[in-house]
Amino acid sequence: MPTPHRRLSDPRELNALAHPVRMAIVELLSLSGPLTATELADRLDETPANCSWHLRKLAQHGFVVEAEGGTGRQRPWKVPGLGFRWDEEHGAASLEERRAAQALSDVMMGRAVDRLRESQERAPEDAEEWRAARSNTEMVAWLTAAELEEMNSAINAVLDRHVERLTDPAQRPPDARLCEFVSWGVPTYFPGVDPA
Repeated sequence: MPTPHRRLSDPRELNALAHPVRMAIVELLSLSGPLTATELADRLDETPANCSWHLRKLAQHGFVVEAEGGTGRQRPWKVPGLGFRWDEEHGAASLEERRAAQALSDVMMGRAVDRLRESQERAPEDAEEWRAARSNTEMVAWLTAAELEEMNSAINAVLDRHVERLTDPAQRPPDARLCEFVSWGVPTYFPGVDPA
């Protein structure tokens, strides 16, 4: 099983990953890899040459590695780890790192919002049980910093509950589908509402 959650801090790594095609490649390799540049191109509606170029860029930073069983254009690629973590504010040591981390966050969140919209558009086609299981939640609460940290830790623990199913198909129930959860717990700012 790949190592989970590689910690990113080098601005060059963050910038290399902060590209929609590269992020899509990493996502597909994480979910369906190993894949060749041609297979990725077919799924992403890109050219094999473009996917090869992005694979080489990702490989320079260790985000992808060659898999066994191919040569030349039939060379499959895989991800050596599962998921990433990076600091946007408090852990980022330099302005360059903070900017690179924000760019990567923007790409990730943009892709997640695009998938949410597509899921909402396709919802009428889903079986009733899947439509009933869907949820969109948004809330605000008055919390201390310690309470915010505690809630984020609890949410992360729930989200990590079935992580092994990503890399071990034998753990997936027969009727399972790939589902996405996006979460953030941050102090928020409303006009005219001051901290307590």
